[in-house]
Amino acid sequence: MKKLSDLAKTIRSKNAGVDKITFDIIFTDRGIYEKVLRSKALTPATVAKLYAIDESRIADFVEYDPACAIKFTIFRLRPSGSAGDSDIFGAQQYAPLLDVQVDI
Repeated sequence: MKKLSDLAKTIRSKNAGVDKITFDIIFTDRGIYEKVLRSKALTPATVAKLYAIDESRIADFVEYDPACAIKFTIFRLRPSGSAGDSDIFGAQQYAPLLDVQVDI
């Protein structure tokens, strides 16, 4: 088992408009990327469980082979910058992904 943060070059999150946050997990090694895909460590279901959200809040989930990247977008509970929003830029939401265990 390896942590996702040990396998990916980039793990980040950011705003995707006022009502969504997008996440990027980017790999520099195609072989590692393909092993992560085969492991099923990152799927809509595992992301929903990791973030304790209903799977219906996941707007998009893409395995983007040309860039060796996994990308997903979730709907925010409230618009960016509105009262009660704790992360205006959506840049602090990637942290739970760092410790995802991948069986490779």
